[in-house]
Amino acid sequence: MAIDMNIHELLVIGDSNLLIHQVQGEWAANNPKITPYVQYIQKLCKRFRKIELRHTPRTQNELADALATIASMIKHPDTSYINSLDIEVKEQSVHCSHVEAEPDGLPWYFDIKKYLETETYPENATFNQKKSIRRMALNFFASGEILYRRTPDLGLLRCVNASEAAKLLE
Repeated sequence: MAIDMNIHELLVIGDSNLLIHQVQGEWAANNPKITPYVQYIQKLCKRFRKIELRHTPRTQNELADALATIASMIKHPDTSYINSLDIEVKEQSVHCSHVEAEPDGLPWYFDIKKYLETETYPENATFNQKKSIRRMALNFFASGEILYRRTPDLGLLRCVNASEAAKLLE
């Protein structure tokens, strides 16, 4: 696509450090299944005046994840042309500006915390709701009165209610 658009300088961001170093010729491509792929990319790289290959770990590549999600949802009638996306960088993250009061007076994580402490579900919970609570609880743990969420990189996020969140955002 970049070649068809006569782009001369290109920045390629990838999450495979191995593949980036193989394409740059710094590391050998020992896997026979990958070798033709690497050779083809190296051939394509010669068609640009300047090309930079940059490694970004998958956990830090939120923009690529968002673009991939959007691209998978859009059907394009003409595959030779794709409308450009205008991406705005906001001063504040979306999750920081979306703080609501709890409608029932309980924090959003109440059911998860209750399940972790007593292995009980809310009254009138359906089978699917119980299953969801069990599944979500796998990513949380309680330490005293504080609930934490484990991240994929084993970091911990403290769960806060709406009033605590509003104070933190001030």
